[in-house]
Amino acid sequence: MSPVLPGDTPVVHDLMGIGFGPSNVAMAIALSEHNARAGGQGPVTARFFEQQPSFGWHRGMLIDDATMQVSFLKDLVTLRNPASEFSFLCYLQSKGRLIDFINHKNLFPLRVEFHDYFEWAAAKVDSMVSYGHEVVAVTPVVREDAVEYLDVTVRSAEGLSVHRARNLVVGTGLRPVMPPGVERGERVWHNSDLLRKVDALESASPAPTRFVVVGAGQSAAENVAYLHRRFPRAEVCAVFSRYGYSPADDSAFANRIFDPGAVDDYFAAPDSVKSRLMAYHGNTNYSVVDIDLIDDLYRQMYQEKVLGTERLRFLNVSRVSGVEETPDGVRADVVSLVTGEETRLDADVVVFATGYRPADPLGLLGEVADLCLRDDEGRVRVERDYRVSTDPALRCGIYLQGGTEHTHGITTSLLSNTAVRVGEILDSLLERGVTSVSGAARPVAEGTGTKG
Repeated sequence: MSPVLPGDTPVVHDLMGIGFGPSNVAMAIALSEHNARAGGQGPVTARFFEQQPSFGWHRGMLIDDATMQVSFLKDLVTLRNPASEFSFLCYLQSKGRLIDFINHKNLFPLRVEFHDYFEWAAAKVDSMVSYGHEVVAVTPVVREDAVEYLDVTVRSAEGLSVHRARNLVVGTGLRPVMPPGVERGERVWHNSDLLRKVDALESASPAPTRFVVVGAGQSAAENVAYLHRRFPRAEVCAVFSRYGYSPADDSAFANRIFDPGAVDDYFAAPDSVKSRLMAYHGNTNYSVVDIDLIDDLYRQMYQEKVLGTERLRFLNVSRVSGVEETPDGVRADVVSLVTGEETRLDADVVVFATGYRPADPLGLLGEVADLCLRDDEGRVRVERDYRVSTDPALRCGIYLQGGTEHTHGITTSLLSNTAVRVGEILDSLLERGVTSVSGAARPVAEGTGTKG
């Protein structure tokens, strides 16, 4: 894309996306399908920016035998458009595996396969995205005392460029969480680091003899199983504050918390009811493990006890009170929550499977964030259509794909409602009359922001 020269009239995008993970890939697909139906009559122009060099979704967690925890039918499109050519089934057909998948009789694909599906889908709309482009600032364009447009400053290998939009959709994903006082290092990992760093241990001398995995959720259990399998001479110590892993409730009635209609119920409910719903149904997603994996780990632990070859250790009702990297490894202090007794474990690596939190959805908005309204607890106020509630002086729409759990419920950070959500955002854009009459997209300027 060429820079706009002085005096040029800048092209304005109807929608600009920050981030290009699964949610904004789904958004791009919804736009693509809408524009194909609209033909030349009122297409919605859009551009997405992603700081990664290519599409990637939790690559550090793509353990070879880990499966998805949602049905393949909750892909990027099916719940919005069952006839879409971007569905997981169409992906399987293109790869020559449709019949094999059907014979497999399984609703839950391998995670690596679903990641490949995401890459396949992202590639089909790659004309709408610029990879290796990091959004660094958003500034208002003021006309007649109102913010008419937003200028988005983007950094890439070519330098800075500025792009103008009528609306933003923010899909910046989740950020790894470490316990207070614990920093990631060469031997202190978050589970998102696992596959990126673990290969280096294969050739380590001496070979690893002990791993410590902290956490009680699905990722923690998967890490324990993976490290135990991959390093057959190493001990793997699992540390968690419970007596054991708790099974995920994926029963049919409980799963209705993920239905599109449940978002309507949650959004309309009083805050006290919202809190109770989260408490009731947190065991569908948070700090829980698939029962099959729980059974496998217990079976392995018991077998090792029988054979006298124990490599799986479970330090339950315990917590890690401190970690310290040493010249030869890492030292973890584990404290019993019952007795207060402390156990010191010298390990090769400590893995913290301690979850994620949403990125600050307004963190890049600068002074525009001052026009976004908040509730009594300081949380961003969000309308049912996922648009941030704003001062009337801000005429642009800012839509959130994530960070709306307090308003829209448990599905905010999950795939379950992604297809439906992007359809609702698109409907909102169209209802607000943002159809573009502009031509091909290009930057507003190079090197500096513009402010009307």
